[in-house]
Amino acid sequence: MTSFGQEAPSVRRARGDGSIFHKRYTDKRTGVTKKTAMLYMKFYVGGKPVVEPTGTTKPTEAKKALRRRLGEIASGRYTPAEVEKTTVGQIKQMALDHYRANGRKSQDRFEDAVAHLTAFFPDHFRVRDISPDRVTAYAAARREDKAANATINRELSALKLMLRLGERAGKVVNRPYIGMLEENNRRKGFFEADQFSAVLKELPEDLKPVFEVAYITGWRTKNEVLTRQKCHLDLKAGWLRMEPGETKNNEGRMFPFSTVPRLREVLERQLRRTEEFEKKTGRIVPWLFHRNGKPIKSFRQIKPLRIPHDFRRTAIRNLERAGIPRSAAMAMVGHKTESVYRRYAIVEERMLNEAGAKLQSLYDNAEAAPRSVVPLAEARTARGARA
Repeated sequence: MTSFGQEAPSVRRARGDGSIFHKRYTDKRTGVTKKTAMLYMKFYVGGKPVVEPTGTTKPTEAKKALRRRLGEIASGRYTPAEVEKTTVGQIKQMALDHYRANGRKSQDRFEDAVAHLTAFFPDHFRVRDISPDRVTAYAAARREDKAANATINRELSALKLMLRLGERAGKVVNRPYIGMLEENNRRKGFFEADQFSAVLKELPEDLKPVFEVAYITGWRTKNEVLTRQKCHLDLKAGWLRMEPGETKNNEGRMFPFSTVPRLREVLERQLRRTEEFEKKTGRIVPWLFHRNGKPIKSFRQIKPLRIPHDFRRTAIRNLERAGIPRSAAMAMVGHKTESVYRRYAIVEERMLNEAGAKLQSLYDNAEAAPRSVVPLAEARTARGARA
């Protein structure tokens, strides 16, 4: 058994330059004081002494290790020895635990982003080696994979979170700069009424009411429409509800269908369909939308170039067309900030043409209005009298 005692000076350096030495220890069995074969270095960071192993028994190599440390301290790039060992796998686990502990609804997307990051920054990769140029190389590689800028930015945001959590835990210092890409790939898909009717005809029966509701309400198909149960439907009051904590912004939401006959018809028809299924099978189905009594977990892309979020964009555009106050429209579809709502309130060619026609109507009415014309001579006489 051994125990460490005082330091045994080996190579002294000028004051402020640190020092290199052998550590002394006492062998507990023999009581003899010995010194380590490995050399250690001592230096100061923020006025506090730091002792680290040099990893060598050779004085020349030990001096080089000390110079590297002093250079890192001077340039602000110093990383403590225990932090140097932090790996991507460690901070990735911190981030995953953070999502699970907080019940984040975007956990699936975060895990997908982390999976892409891990392919480029494997678990054994040291965090201190994540440099801005390597992050840029990652973004370039993802672009070669045909990933959109918005997708790459979500992955870089996941990396930022991992580094922040690592820093908070004292496992990361000197976080690298991570620049985000310009997002110019905002989707602009939406349906006109005849296009939606054509898509609806091609859908299977269990998906038709799902997308009819998504088309009218603008609610997110997977996490907000498909998760509704019959208890969320209040037929007497005429509300379709989401409870606080169910939505992306954790706030409850209600959509009126007592004044929207088309939505009421869809919901009542779906309830009748479910009742018939329950009588036929003897099973109780709590879900508002289901596939043979089981919740619908997945569905394929609807027609070429159509994605479920097109229904959300269409609903928001229709609310704008209907002249519904923006504050009410935001509450109905679940947008907390107007900046996000504006991204979805797409102004397409038809709306611009309608706006242009209204502007021309204003000009036409102004020109047609009678105006009093005062002869120039009378006007001059009047001005002279006032003077």
